[in-house]
Amino acid sequence: MRRTLIRYSVLLIGSCLLVACFSSNKKSNPILEKWVAEDESAAMQLSLISDTMELVVPAGLTLWYNEFLTGDYEISYQVAMLMEGGEFDRLSDLNCFWAANDPLYPDHIFARSEWRNGVFKNYNTLNLFYVGYGGNENTTTRFRRYYAEYNGVDDARVKPLIAEYTDPEHLLVPGKWYHIVIRVEKEYTTYSVNGEELFRASLKPGEGDGYFGLRLLQNHVLVTGFEVQSI
Repeated sequence: MRRTLIRYSVLLIGSCLLVACFSSNKKSNPILEKWVAEDESAAMQLSLISDTMELVVPAGLTLWYNEFLTGDYEISYQVAMLMEGGEFDRLSDLNCFWAANDPLYPDHIFARSEWRNGVFKNYNTLNLFYVGYGGNENTTTRFRRYYAEYNGVDDARVKPLIAEYTDPEHLLVPGKWYHIVIRVEKEYTTYSVNGEELFRASLKPGEGDGYFGLRLLQNHVLVTGFEVQSI
């Protein structure tokens, strides 16, 4: 299998369409064209192996899928956490956002990308759903909903905890592949891993509309098979 190594060639400030961030990508790559990075470190490394992205993440990273999702839809992808002795091989924080919107810029979530810049607390300004799988040094798997209206007003209400797991069966295992499926359908949204539904929340009309983002922090992951389909 041919391995194409692609690295940052410029300092990343704010959001960057991945295909524009990597000068070694001489031809447009359909995988890179789909993603926008908000990288706190400006030093994230990305490799492409066929249809698989390998990410080495020194600090906070949000990798947005560059499409506004609406109606009933399903997001699915496979992801594994690598532990090979690298500097950023840390077994923690296989996270994601979905149904994300910026209430100050409802038609342009990237309007404040430069300010967010991958810094986790800055995402408190968005409305979204969040799963932190294997967070807190792989001791918790949590489901939260973010309410931007409370940011800076009542921080305890910004991202209330909906549900949580702490048992080993719902934490990260090195090298294990996780098939993640997120569904927005009718009056609810769900998050499932390897065929098991872990989280569910009710929705009002339109509350599932928005952007998906892979959220990583100081780790080393493989991502493949990313698909979005209407249901």
